[in-house]
Amino acid sequence: MFSNYLIGLREGLEASLVVCILIAYLVKTGRRDALKPIWAGIAVAITLAFGFGCALEFGSQELTFRAQEALGGSLSILAVGLVTWMVFWMRRTARHLKSELHGRLDAALAMGTAALVATAFLAVGREGLETALFVWASVHAASDGTPRPLLGVALGLLTAVLLGWLFYRGALRINLARFFTWTGGMLVVVAAGVLAYGFHDLQEADFLPGLTDKAFDISGTLPPDSWYGTLLKGVFNFQPDPTALQAAVWLLYLIPVLALFLAPTRTTAPTPVRDKA
Repeated sequence: MFSNYLIGLREGLEASLVVCILIAYLVKTGRRDALKPIWAGIAVAITLAFGFGCALEFGSQELTFRAQEALGGSLSILAVGLVTWMVFWMRRTARHLKSELHGRLDAALAMGTAALVATAFLAVGREGLETALFVWASVHAASDGTPRPLLGVALGLLTAVLLGWLFYRGALRINLARFFTWTGGMLVVVAAGVLAYGFHDLQEADFLPGLTDKAFDISGTLPPDSWYGTLLKGVFNFQPDPTALQAAVWLLYLIPVLALFLAPTRTTAPTPVRDKA
């Protein structure tokens, strides 16, 4: 449940911040007349993301078992790729997000209503589609037959909306770069589990070999139905009897990606200006 809460919080907060920046800029510049197109674009983006999530969930139920596993595995791998790109992108641009959005909004204001709707839709829609895909993949990986994964996502999104509102009101100020670094690192750990589960799905669909080749089996020591086994499953998508391929994929993704993500960013030194003789 915690991993899904983290996904909802992290992804939802990005979208909330985008909305807050757009709305605050229009209010401060006296362009309240442009708020309706912005809200219209946001509503379309949310509707599209929700519809995409429903299509993934209900559409996959009509497939055969092999097709379900193949689809689940493929989309899990795609979701991890998108989320990995997203956390690195946010780490790099968190400090400059406001100025970037202001520039886009100025251009949209000059072009008219349709451009404003498109700006809001594109700014929020990308986050919404990524969130829907990764949430579906994570819930599919951590599903235990209870609504807890979806409840975790819903609580995370609600927390993100509340934090976004507090940001807008000026009641909450934190170091966003540091926040996205910490949550991004935790999300990389979650993504490693989703990726490993995705490869396991492809093994169950007979797309990849080695389904019976276990890396280890500690089910006796760490029963998956115990409270601590359930906790590890819910937070890290941990499996006490992974296949050798699952374990290898988990390590090959987690170690280099986490090391690159947590490595200090390089800053380019300014070029010295020489006086002309």
